[in-house]
Amino acid sequence: MKESLENVEIKPFGDSALIVKFGSKINPKIAKYIQSLQNKLNKTPFTGYIESVPSYTNLTIYYSAISIYRDRKFHPFQFIKEYIEELLESINLLEETSSKLIEIPVCYGGDYGPDLELVAMQNNITMEEVIEIHSQPEYLVHMIGFAPGFAFLGGMDEKIGTSRKDVPRLKIPAGSVGIAGKQTGIYPFETPGGWQLIGRTPTKLFLPEVQPPSLLTAGDKIRFYPITEKEYKQLGGQNQ
Repeated sequence: MKESLENVEIKPFGDSALIVKFGSKINPKIAKYIQSLQNKLNKTPFTGYIESVPSYTNLTIYYSAISIYRDRKFHPFQFIKEYIEELLESINLLEETSSKLIEIPVCYGGDYGPDLELVAMQNNITMEEVIEIHSQPEYLVHMIGFAPGFAFLGGMDEKIGTSRKDVPRLKIPAGSVGIAGKQTGIYPFETPGGWQLIGRTPTKLFLPEVQPPSLLTAGDKIRFYPITEKEYKQLGGQNQ
């Protein structure tokens, strides 16, 4: 038995890409469709296929229009649209998809999470409750973007949702765990940013010397768990 998804839209994106739009809201089912379609494209690419890039609700597919026209002698968009429609028909969400569960240790609060108190105050709860709520769910990695190794996660409880900073920080230490609106995420290396920082992990998310360089990939699941400052340092965490 197969699940189905209604109202999928396939639209051109310039003259060498198209977008497959699955909806307008963050949804685990949509994420599975996006991952399944991307897996099928990578296993059975069409002539001229370059790459596909997932987001929360879309999959953008890039291709060489010249290669397709030379091989097929007709409009590239129409050819790929029909190919994608066939792949969508063959997707079975009940089949196993490749994913892994990764546990991420986090030292919450203090110098490692300077905005933990602010997040608690804005949501009228204690800092201990923020930590408990944040470390309970299994989060789904929807996509990697913004910076190499930066995972956009779904599944955060709205009870700890907090708006971004009005003035972003110029430097956020690598491993910082933050909240922005209804999202949470981890900064893989030092970068500017406006997320509210609630903790830091010693886990390295981006290692350019290995393949693949990103610890996390779309479709993976992660779970945060609290650690002490002593444990953070024992696991190789740095004071930045």
